[in-house]
Amino acid sequence: MAEAGNTARDAPLLTVRDLNAWYGESHVLHGMTFDVMKGEVVTLLGRNGAGKTTTMRSIMGILRKRQGSVIYGGKETVGLSSNMIAQLGIAYCPEERGIFSSLSVRENLTLPPVLRPGGLSLEEIYELFPRLLERGASQGTKLSGGEQQMLAIARILRTGAELLLLDEPTEGLAPVIVQHIGEIIRTLRRRGFTVLLVEQNFHFAATVADRHYVVEHGHVIDMIPNSALEANKEKLTTYLGV
Repeated sequence: MAEAGNTARDAPLLTVRDLNAWYGESHVLHGMTFDVMKGEVVTLLGRNGAGKTTTMRSIMGILRKRQGSVIYGGKETVGLSSNMIAQLGIAYCPEERGIFSSLSVRENLTLPPVLRPGGLSLEEIYELFPRLLERGASQGTKLSGGEQQMLAIARILRTGAELLLLDEPTEGLAPVIVQHIGEIIRTLRRRGFTVLLVEQNFHFAATVADRHYVVEHGHVIDMIPNSALEANKEKLTTYLGV
């Protein structure tokens, strides 16, 4: 895909250095270190249990037992609460999607507060996700998996976040929906959003990302530019066990 614009040559929007994190006594992240430049789509690739989701939760401040450095927009965020991190311009779309089943699609969309200027209006969201306009009165329990994923992504676009953390957005979805999610991510990139994406499917990741960090045992073991993905296919297959 096209190279990132001039902004990608400036200071990183997100800088993660020597990030360690724990679930109770279980030490999960062992010095995660990587950068994300403004306007990029970057993936964290790795097997189940590698620490990808834990990295997302640590960046967002959901997982509080962490050490190291996470600098966003020049500000250190380790030690900040998740709501303070959200106000800086980071939004997290978890793998489980977190749709409120008793609320309608429109109510789910309008529930999160607008935290910063620059968020998309409902009209802009419906342009990206016309299916959500059609299903506006439907309850969360009535949505298909693909519709729930669209709603989960759409919901964070209202908040004014600049950095979107998307955790396994294609998991369990039909190929036609996966293709649509890819189109949405590319559109968001063109609109100036920065995306950090957790994926196991590097075939999908290759259609949307600028760079790929390979995660194993809670730390980054390699970085592969998207332009070099084909040349590193055999190595990636070994990394991911596919």
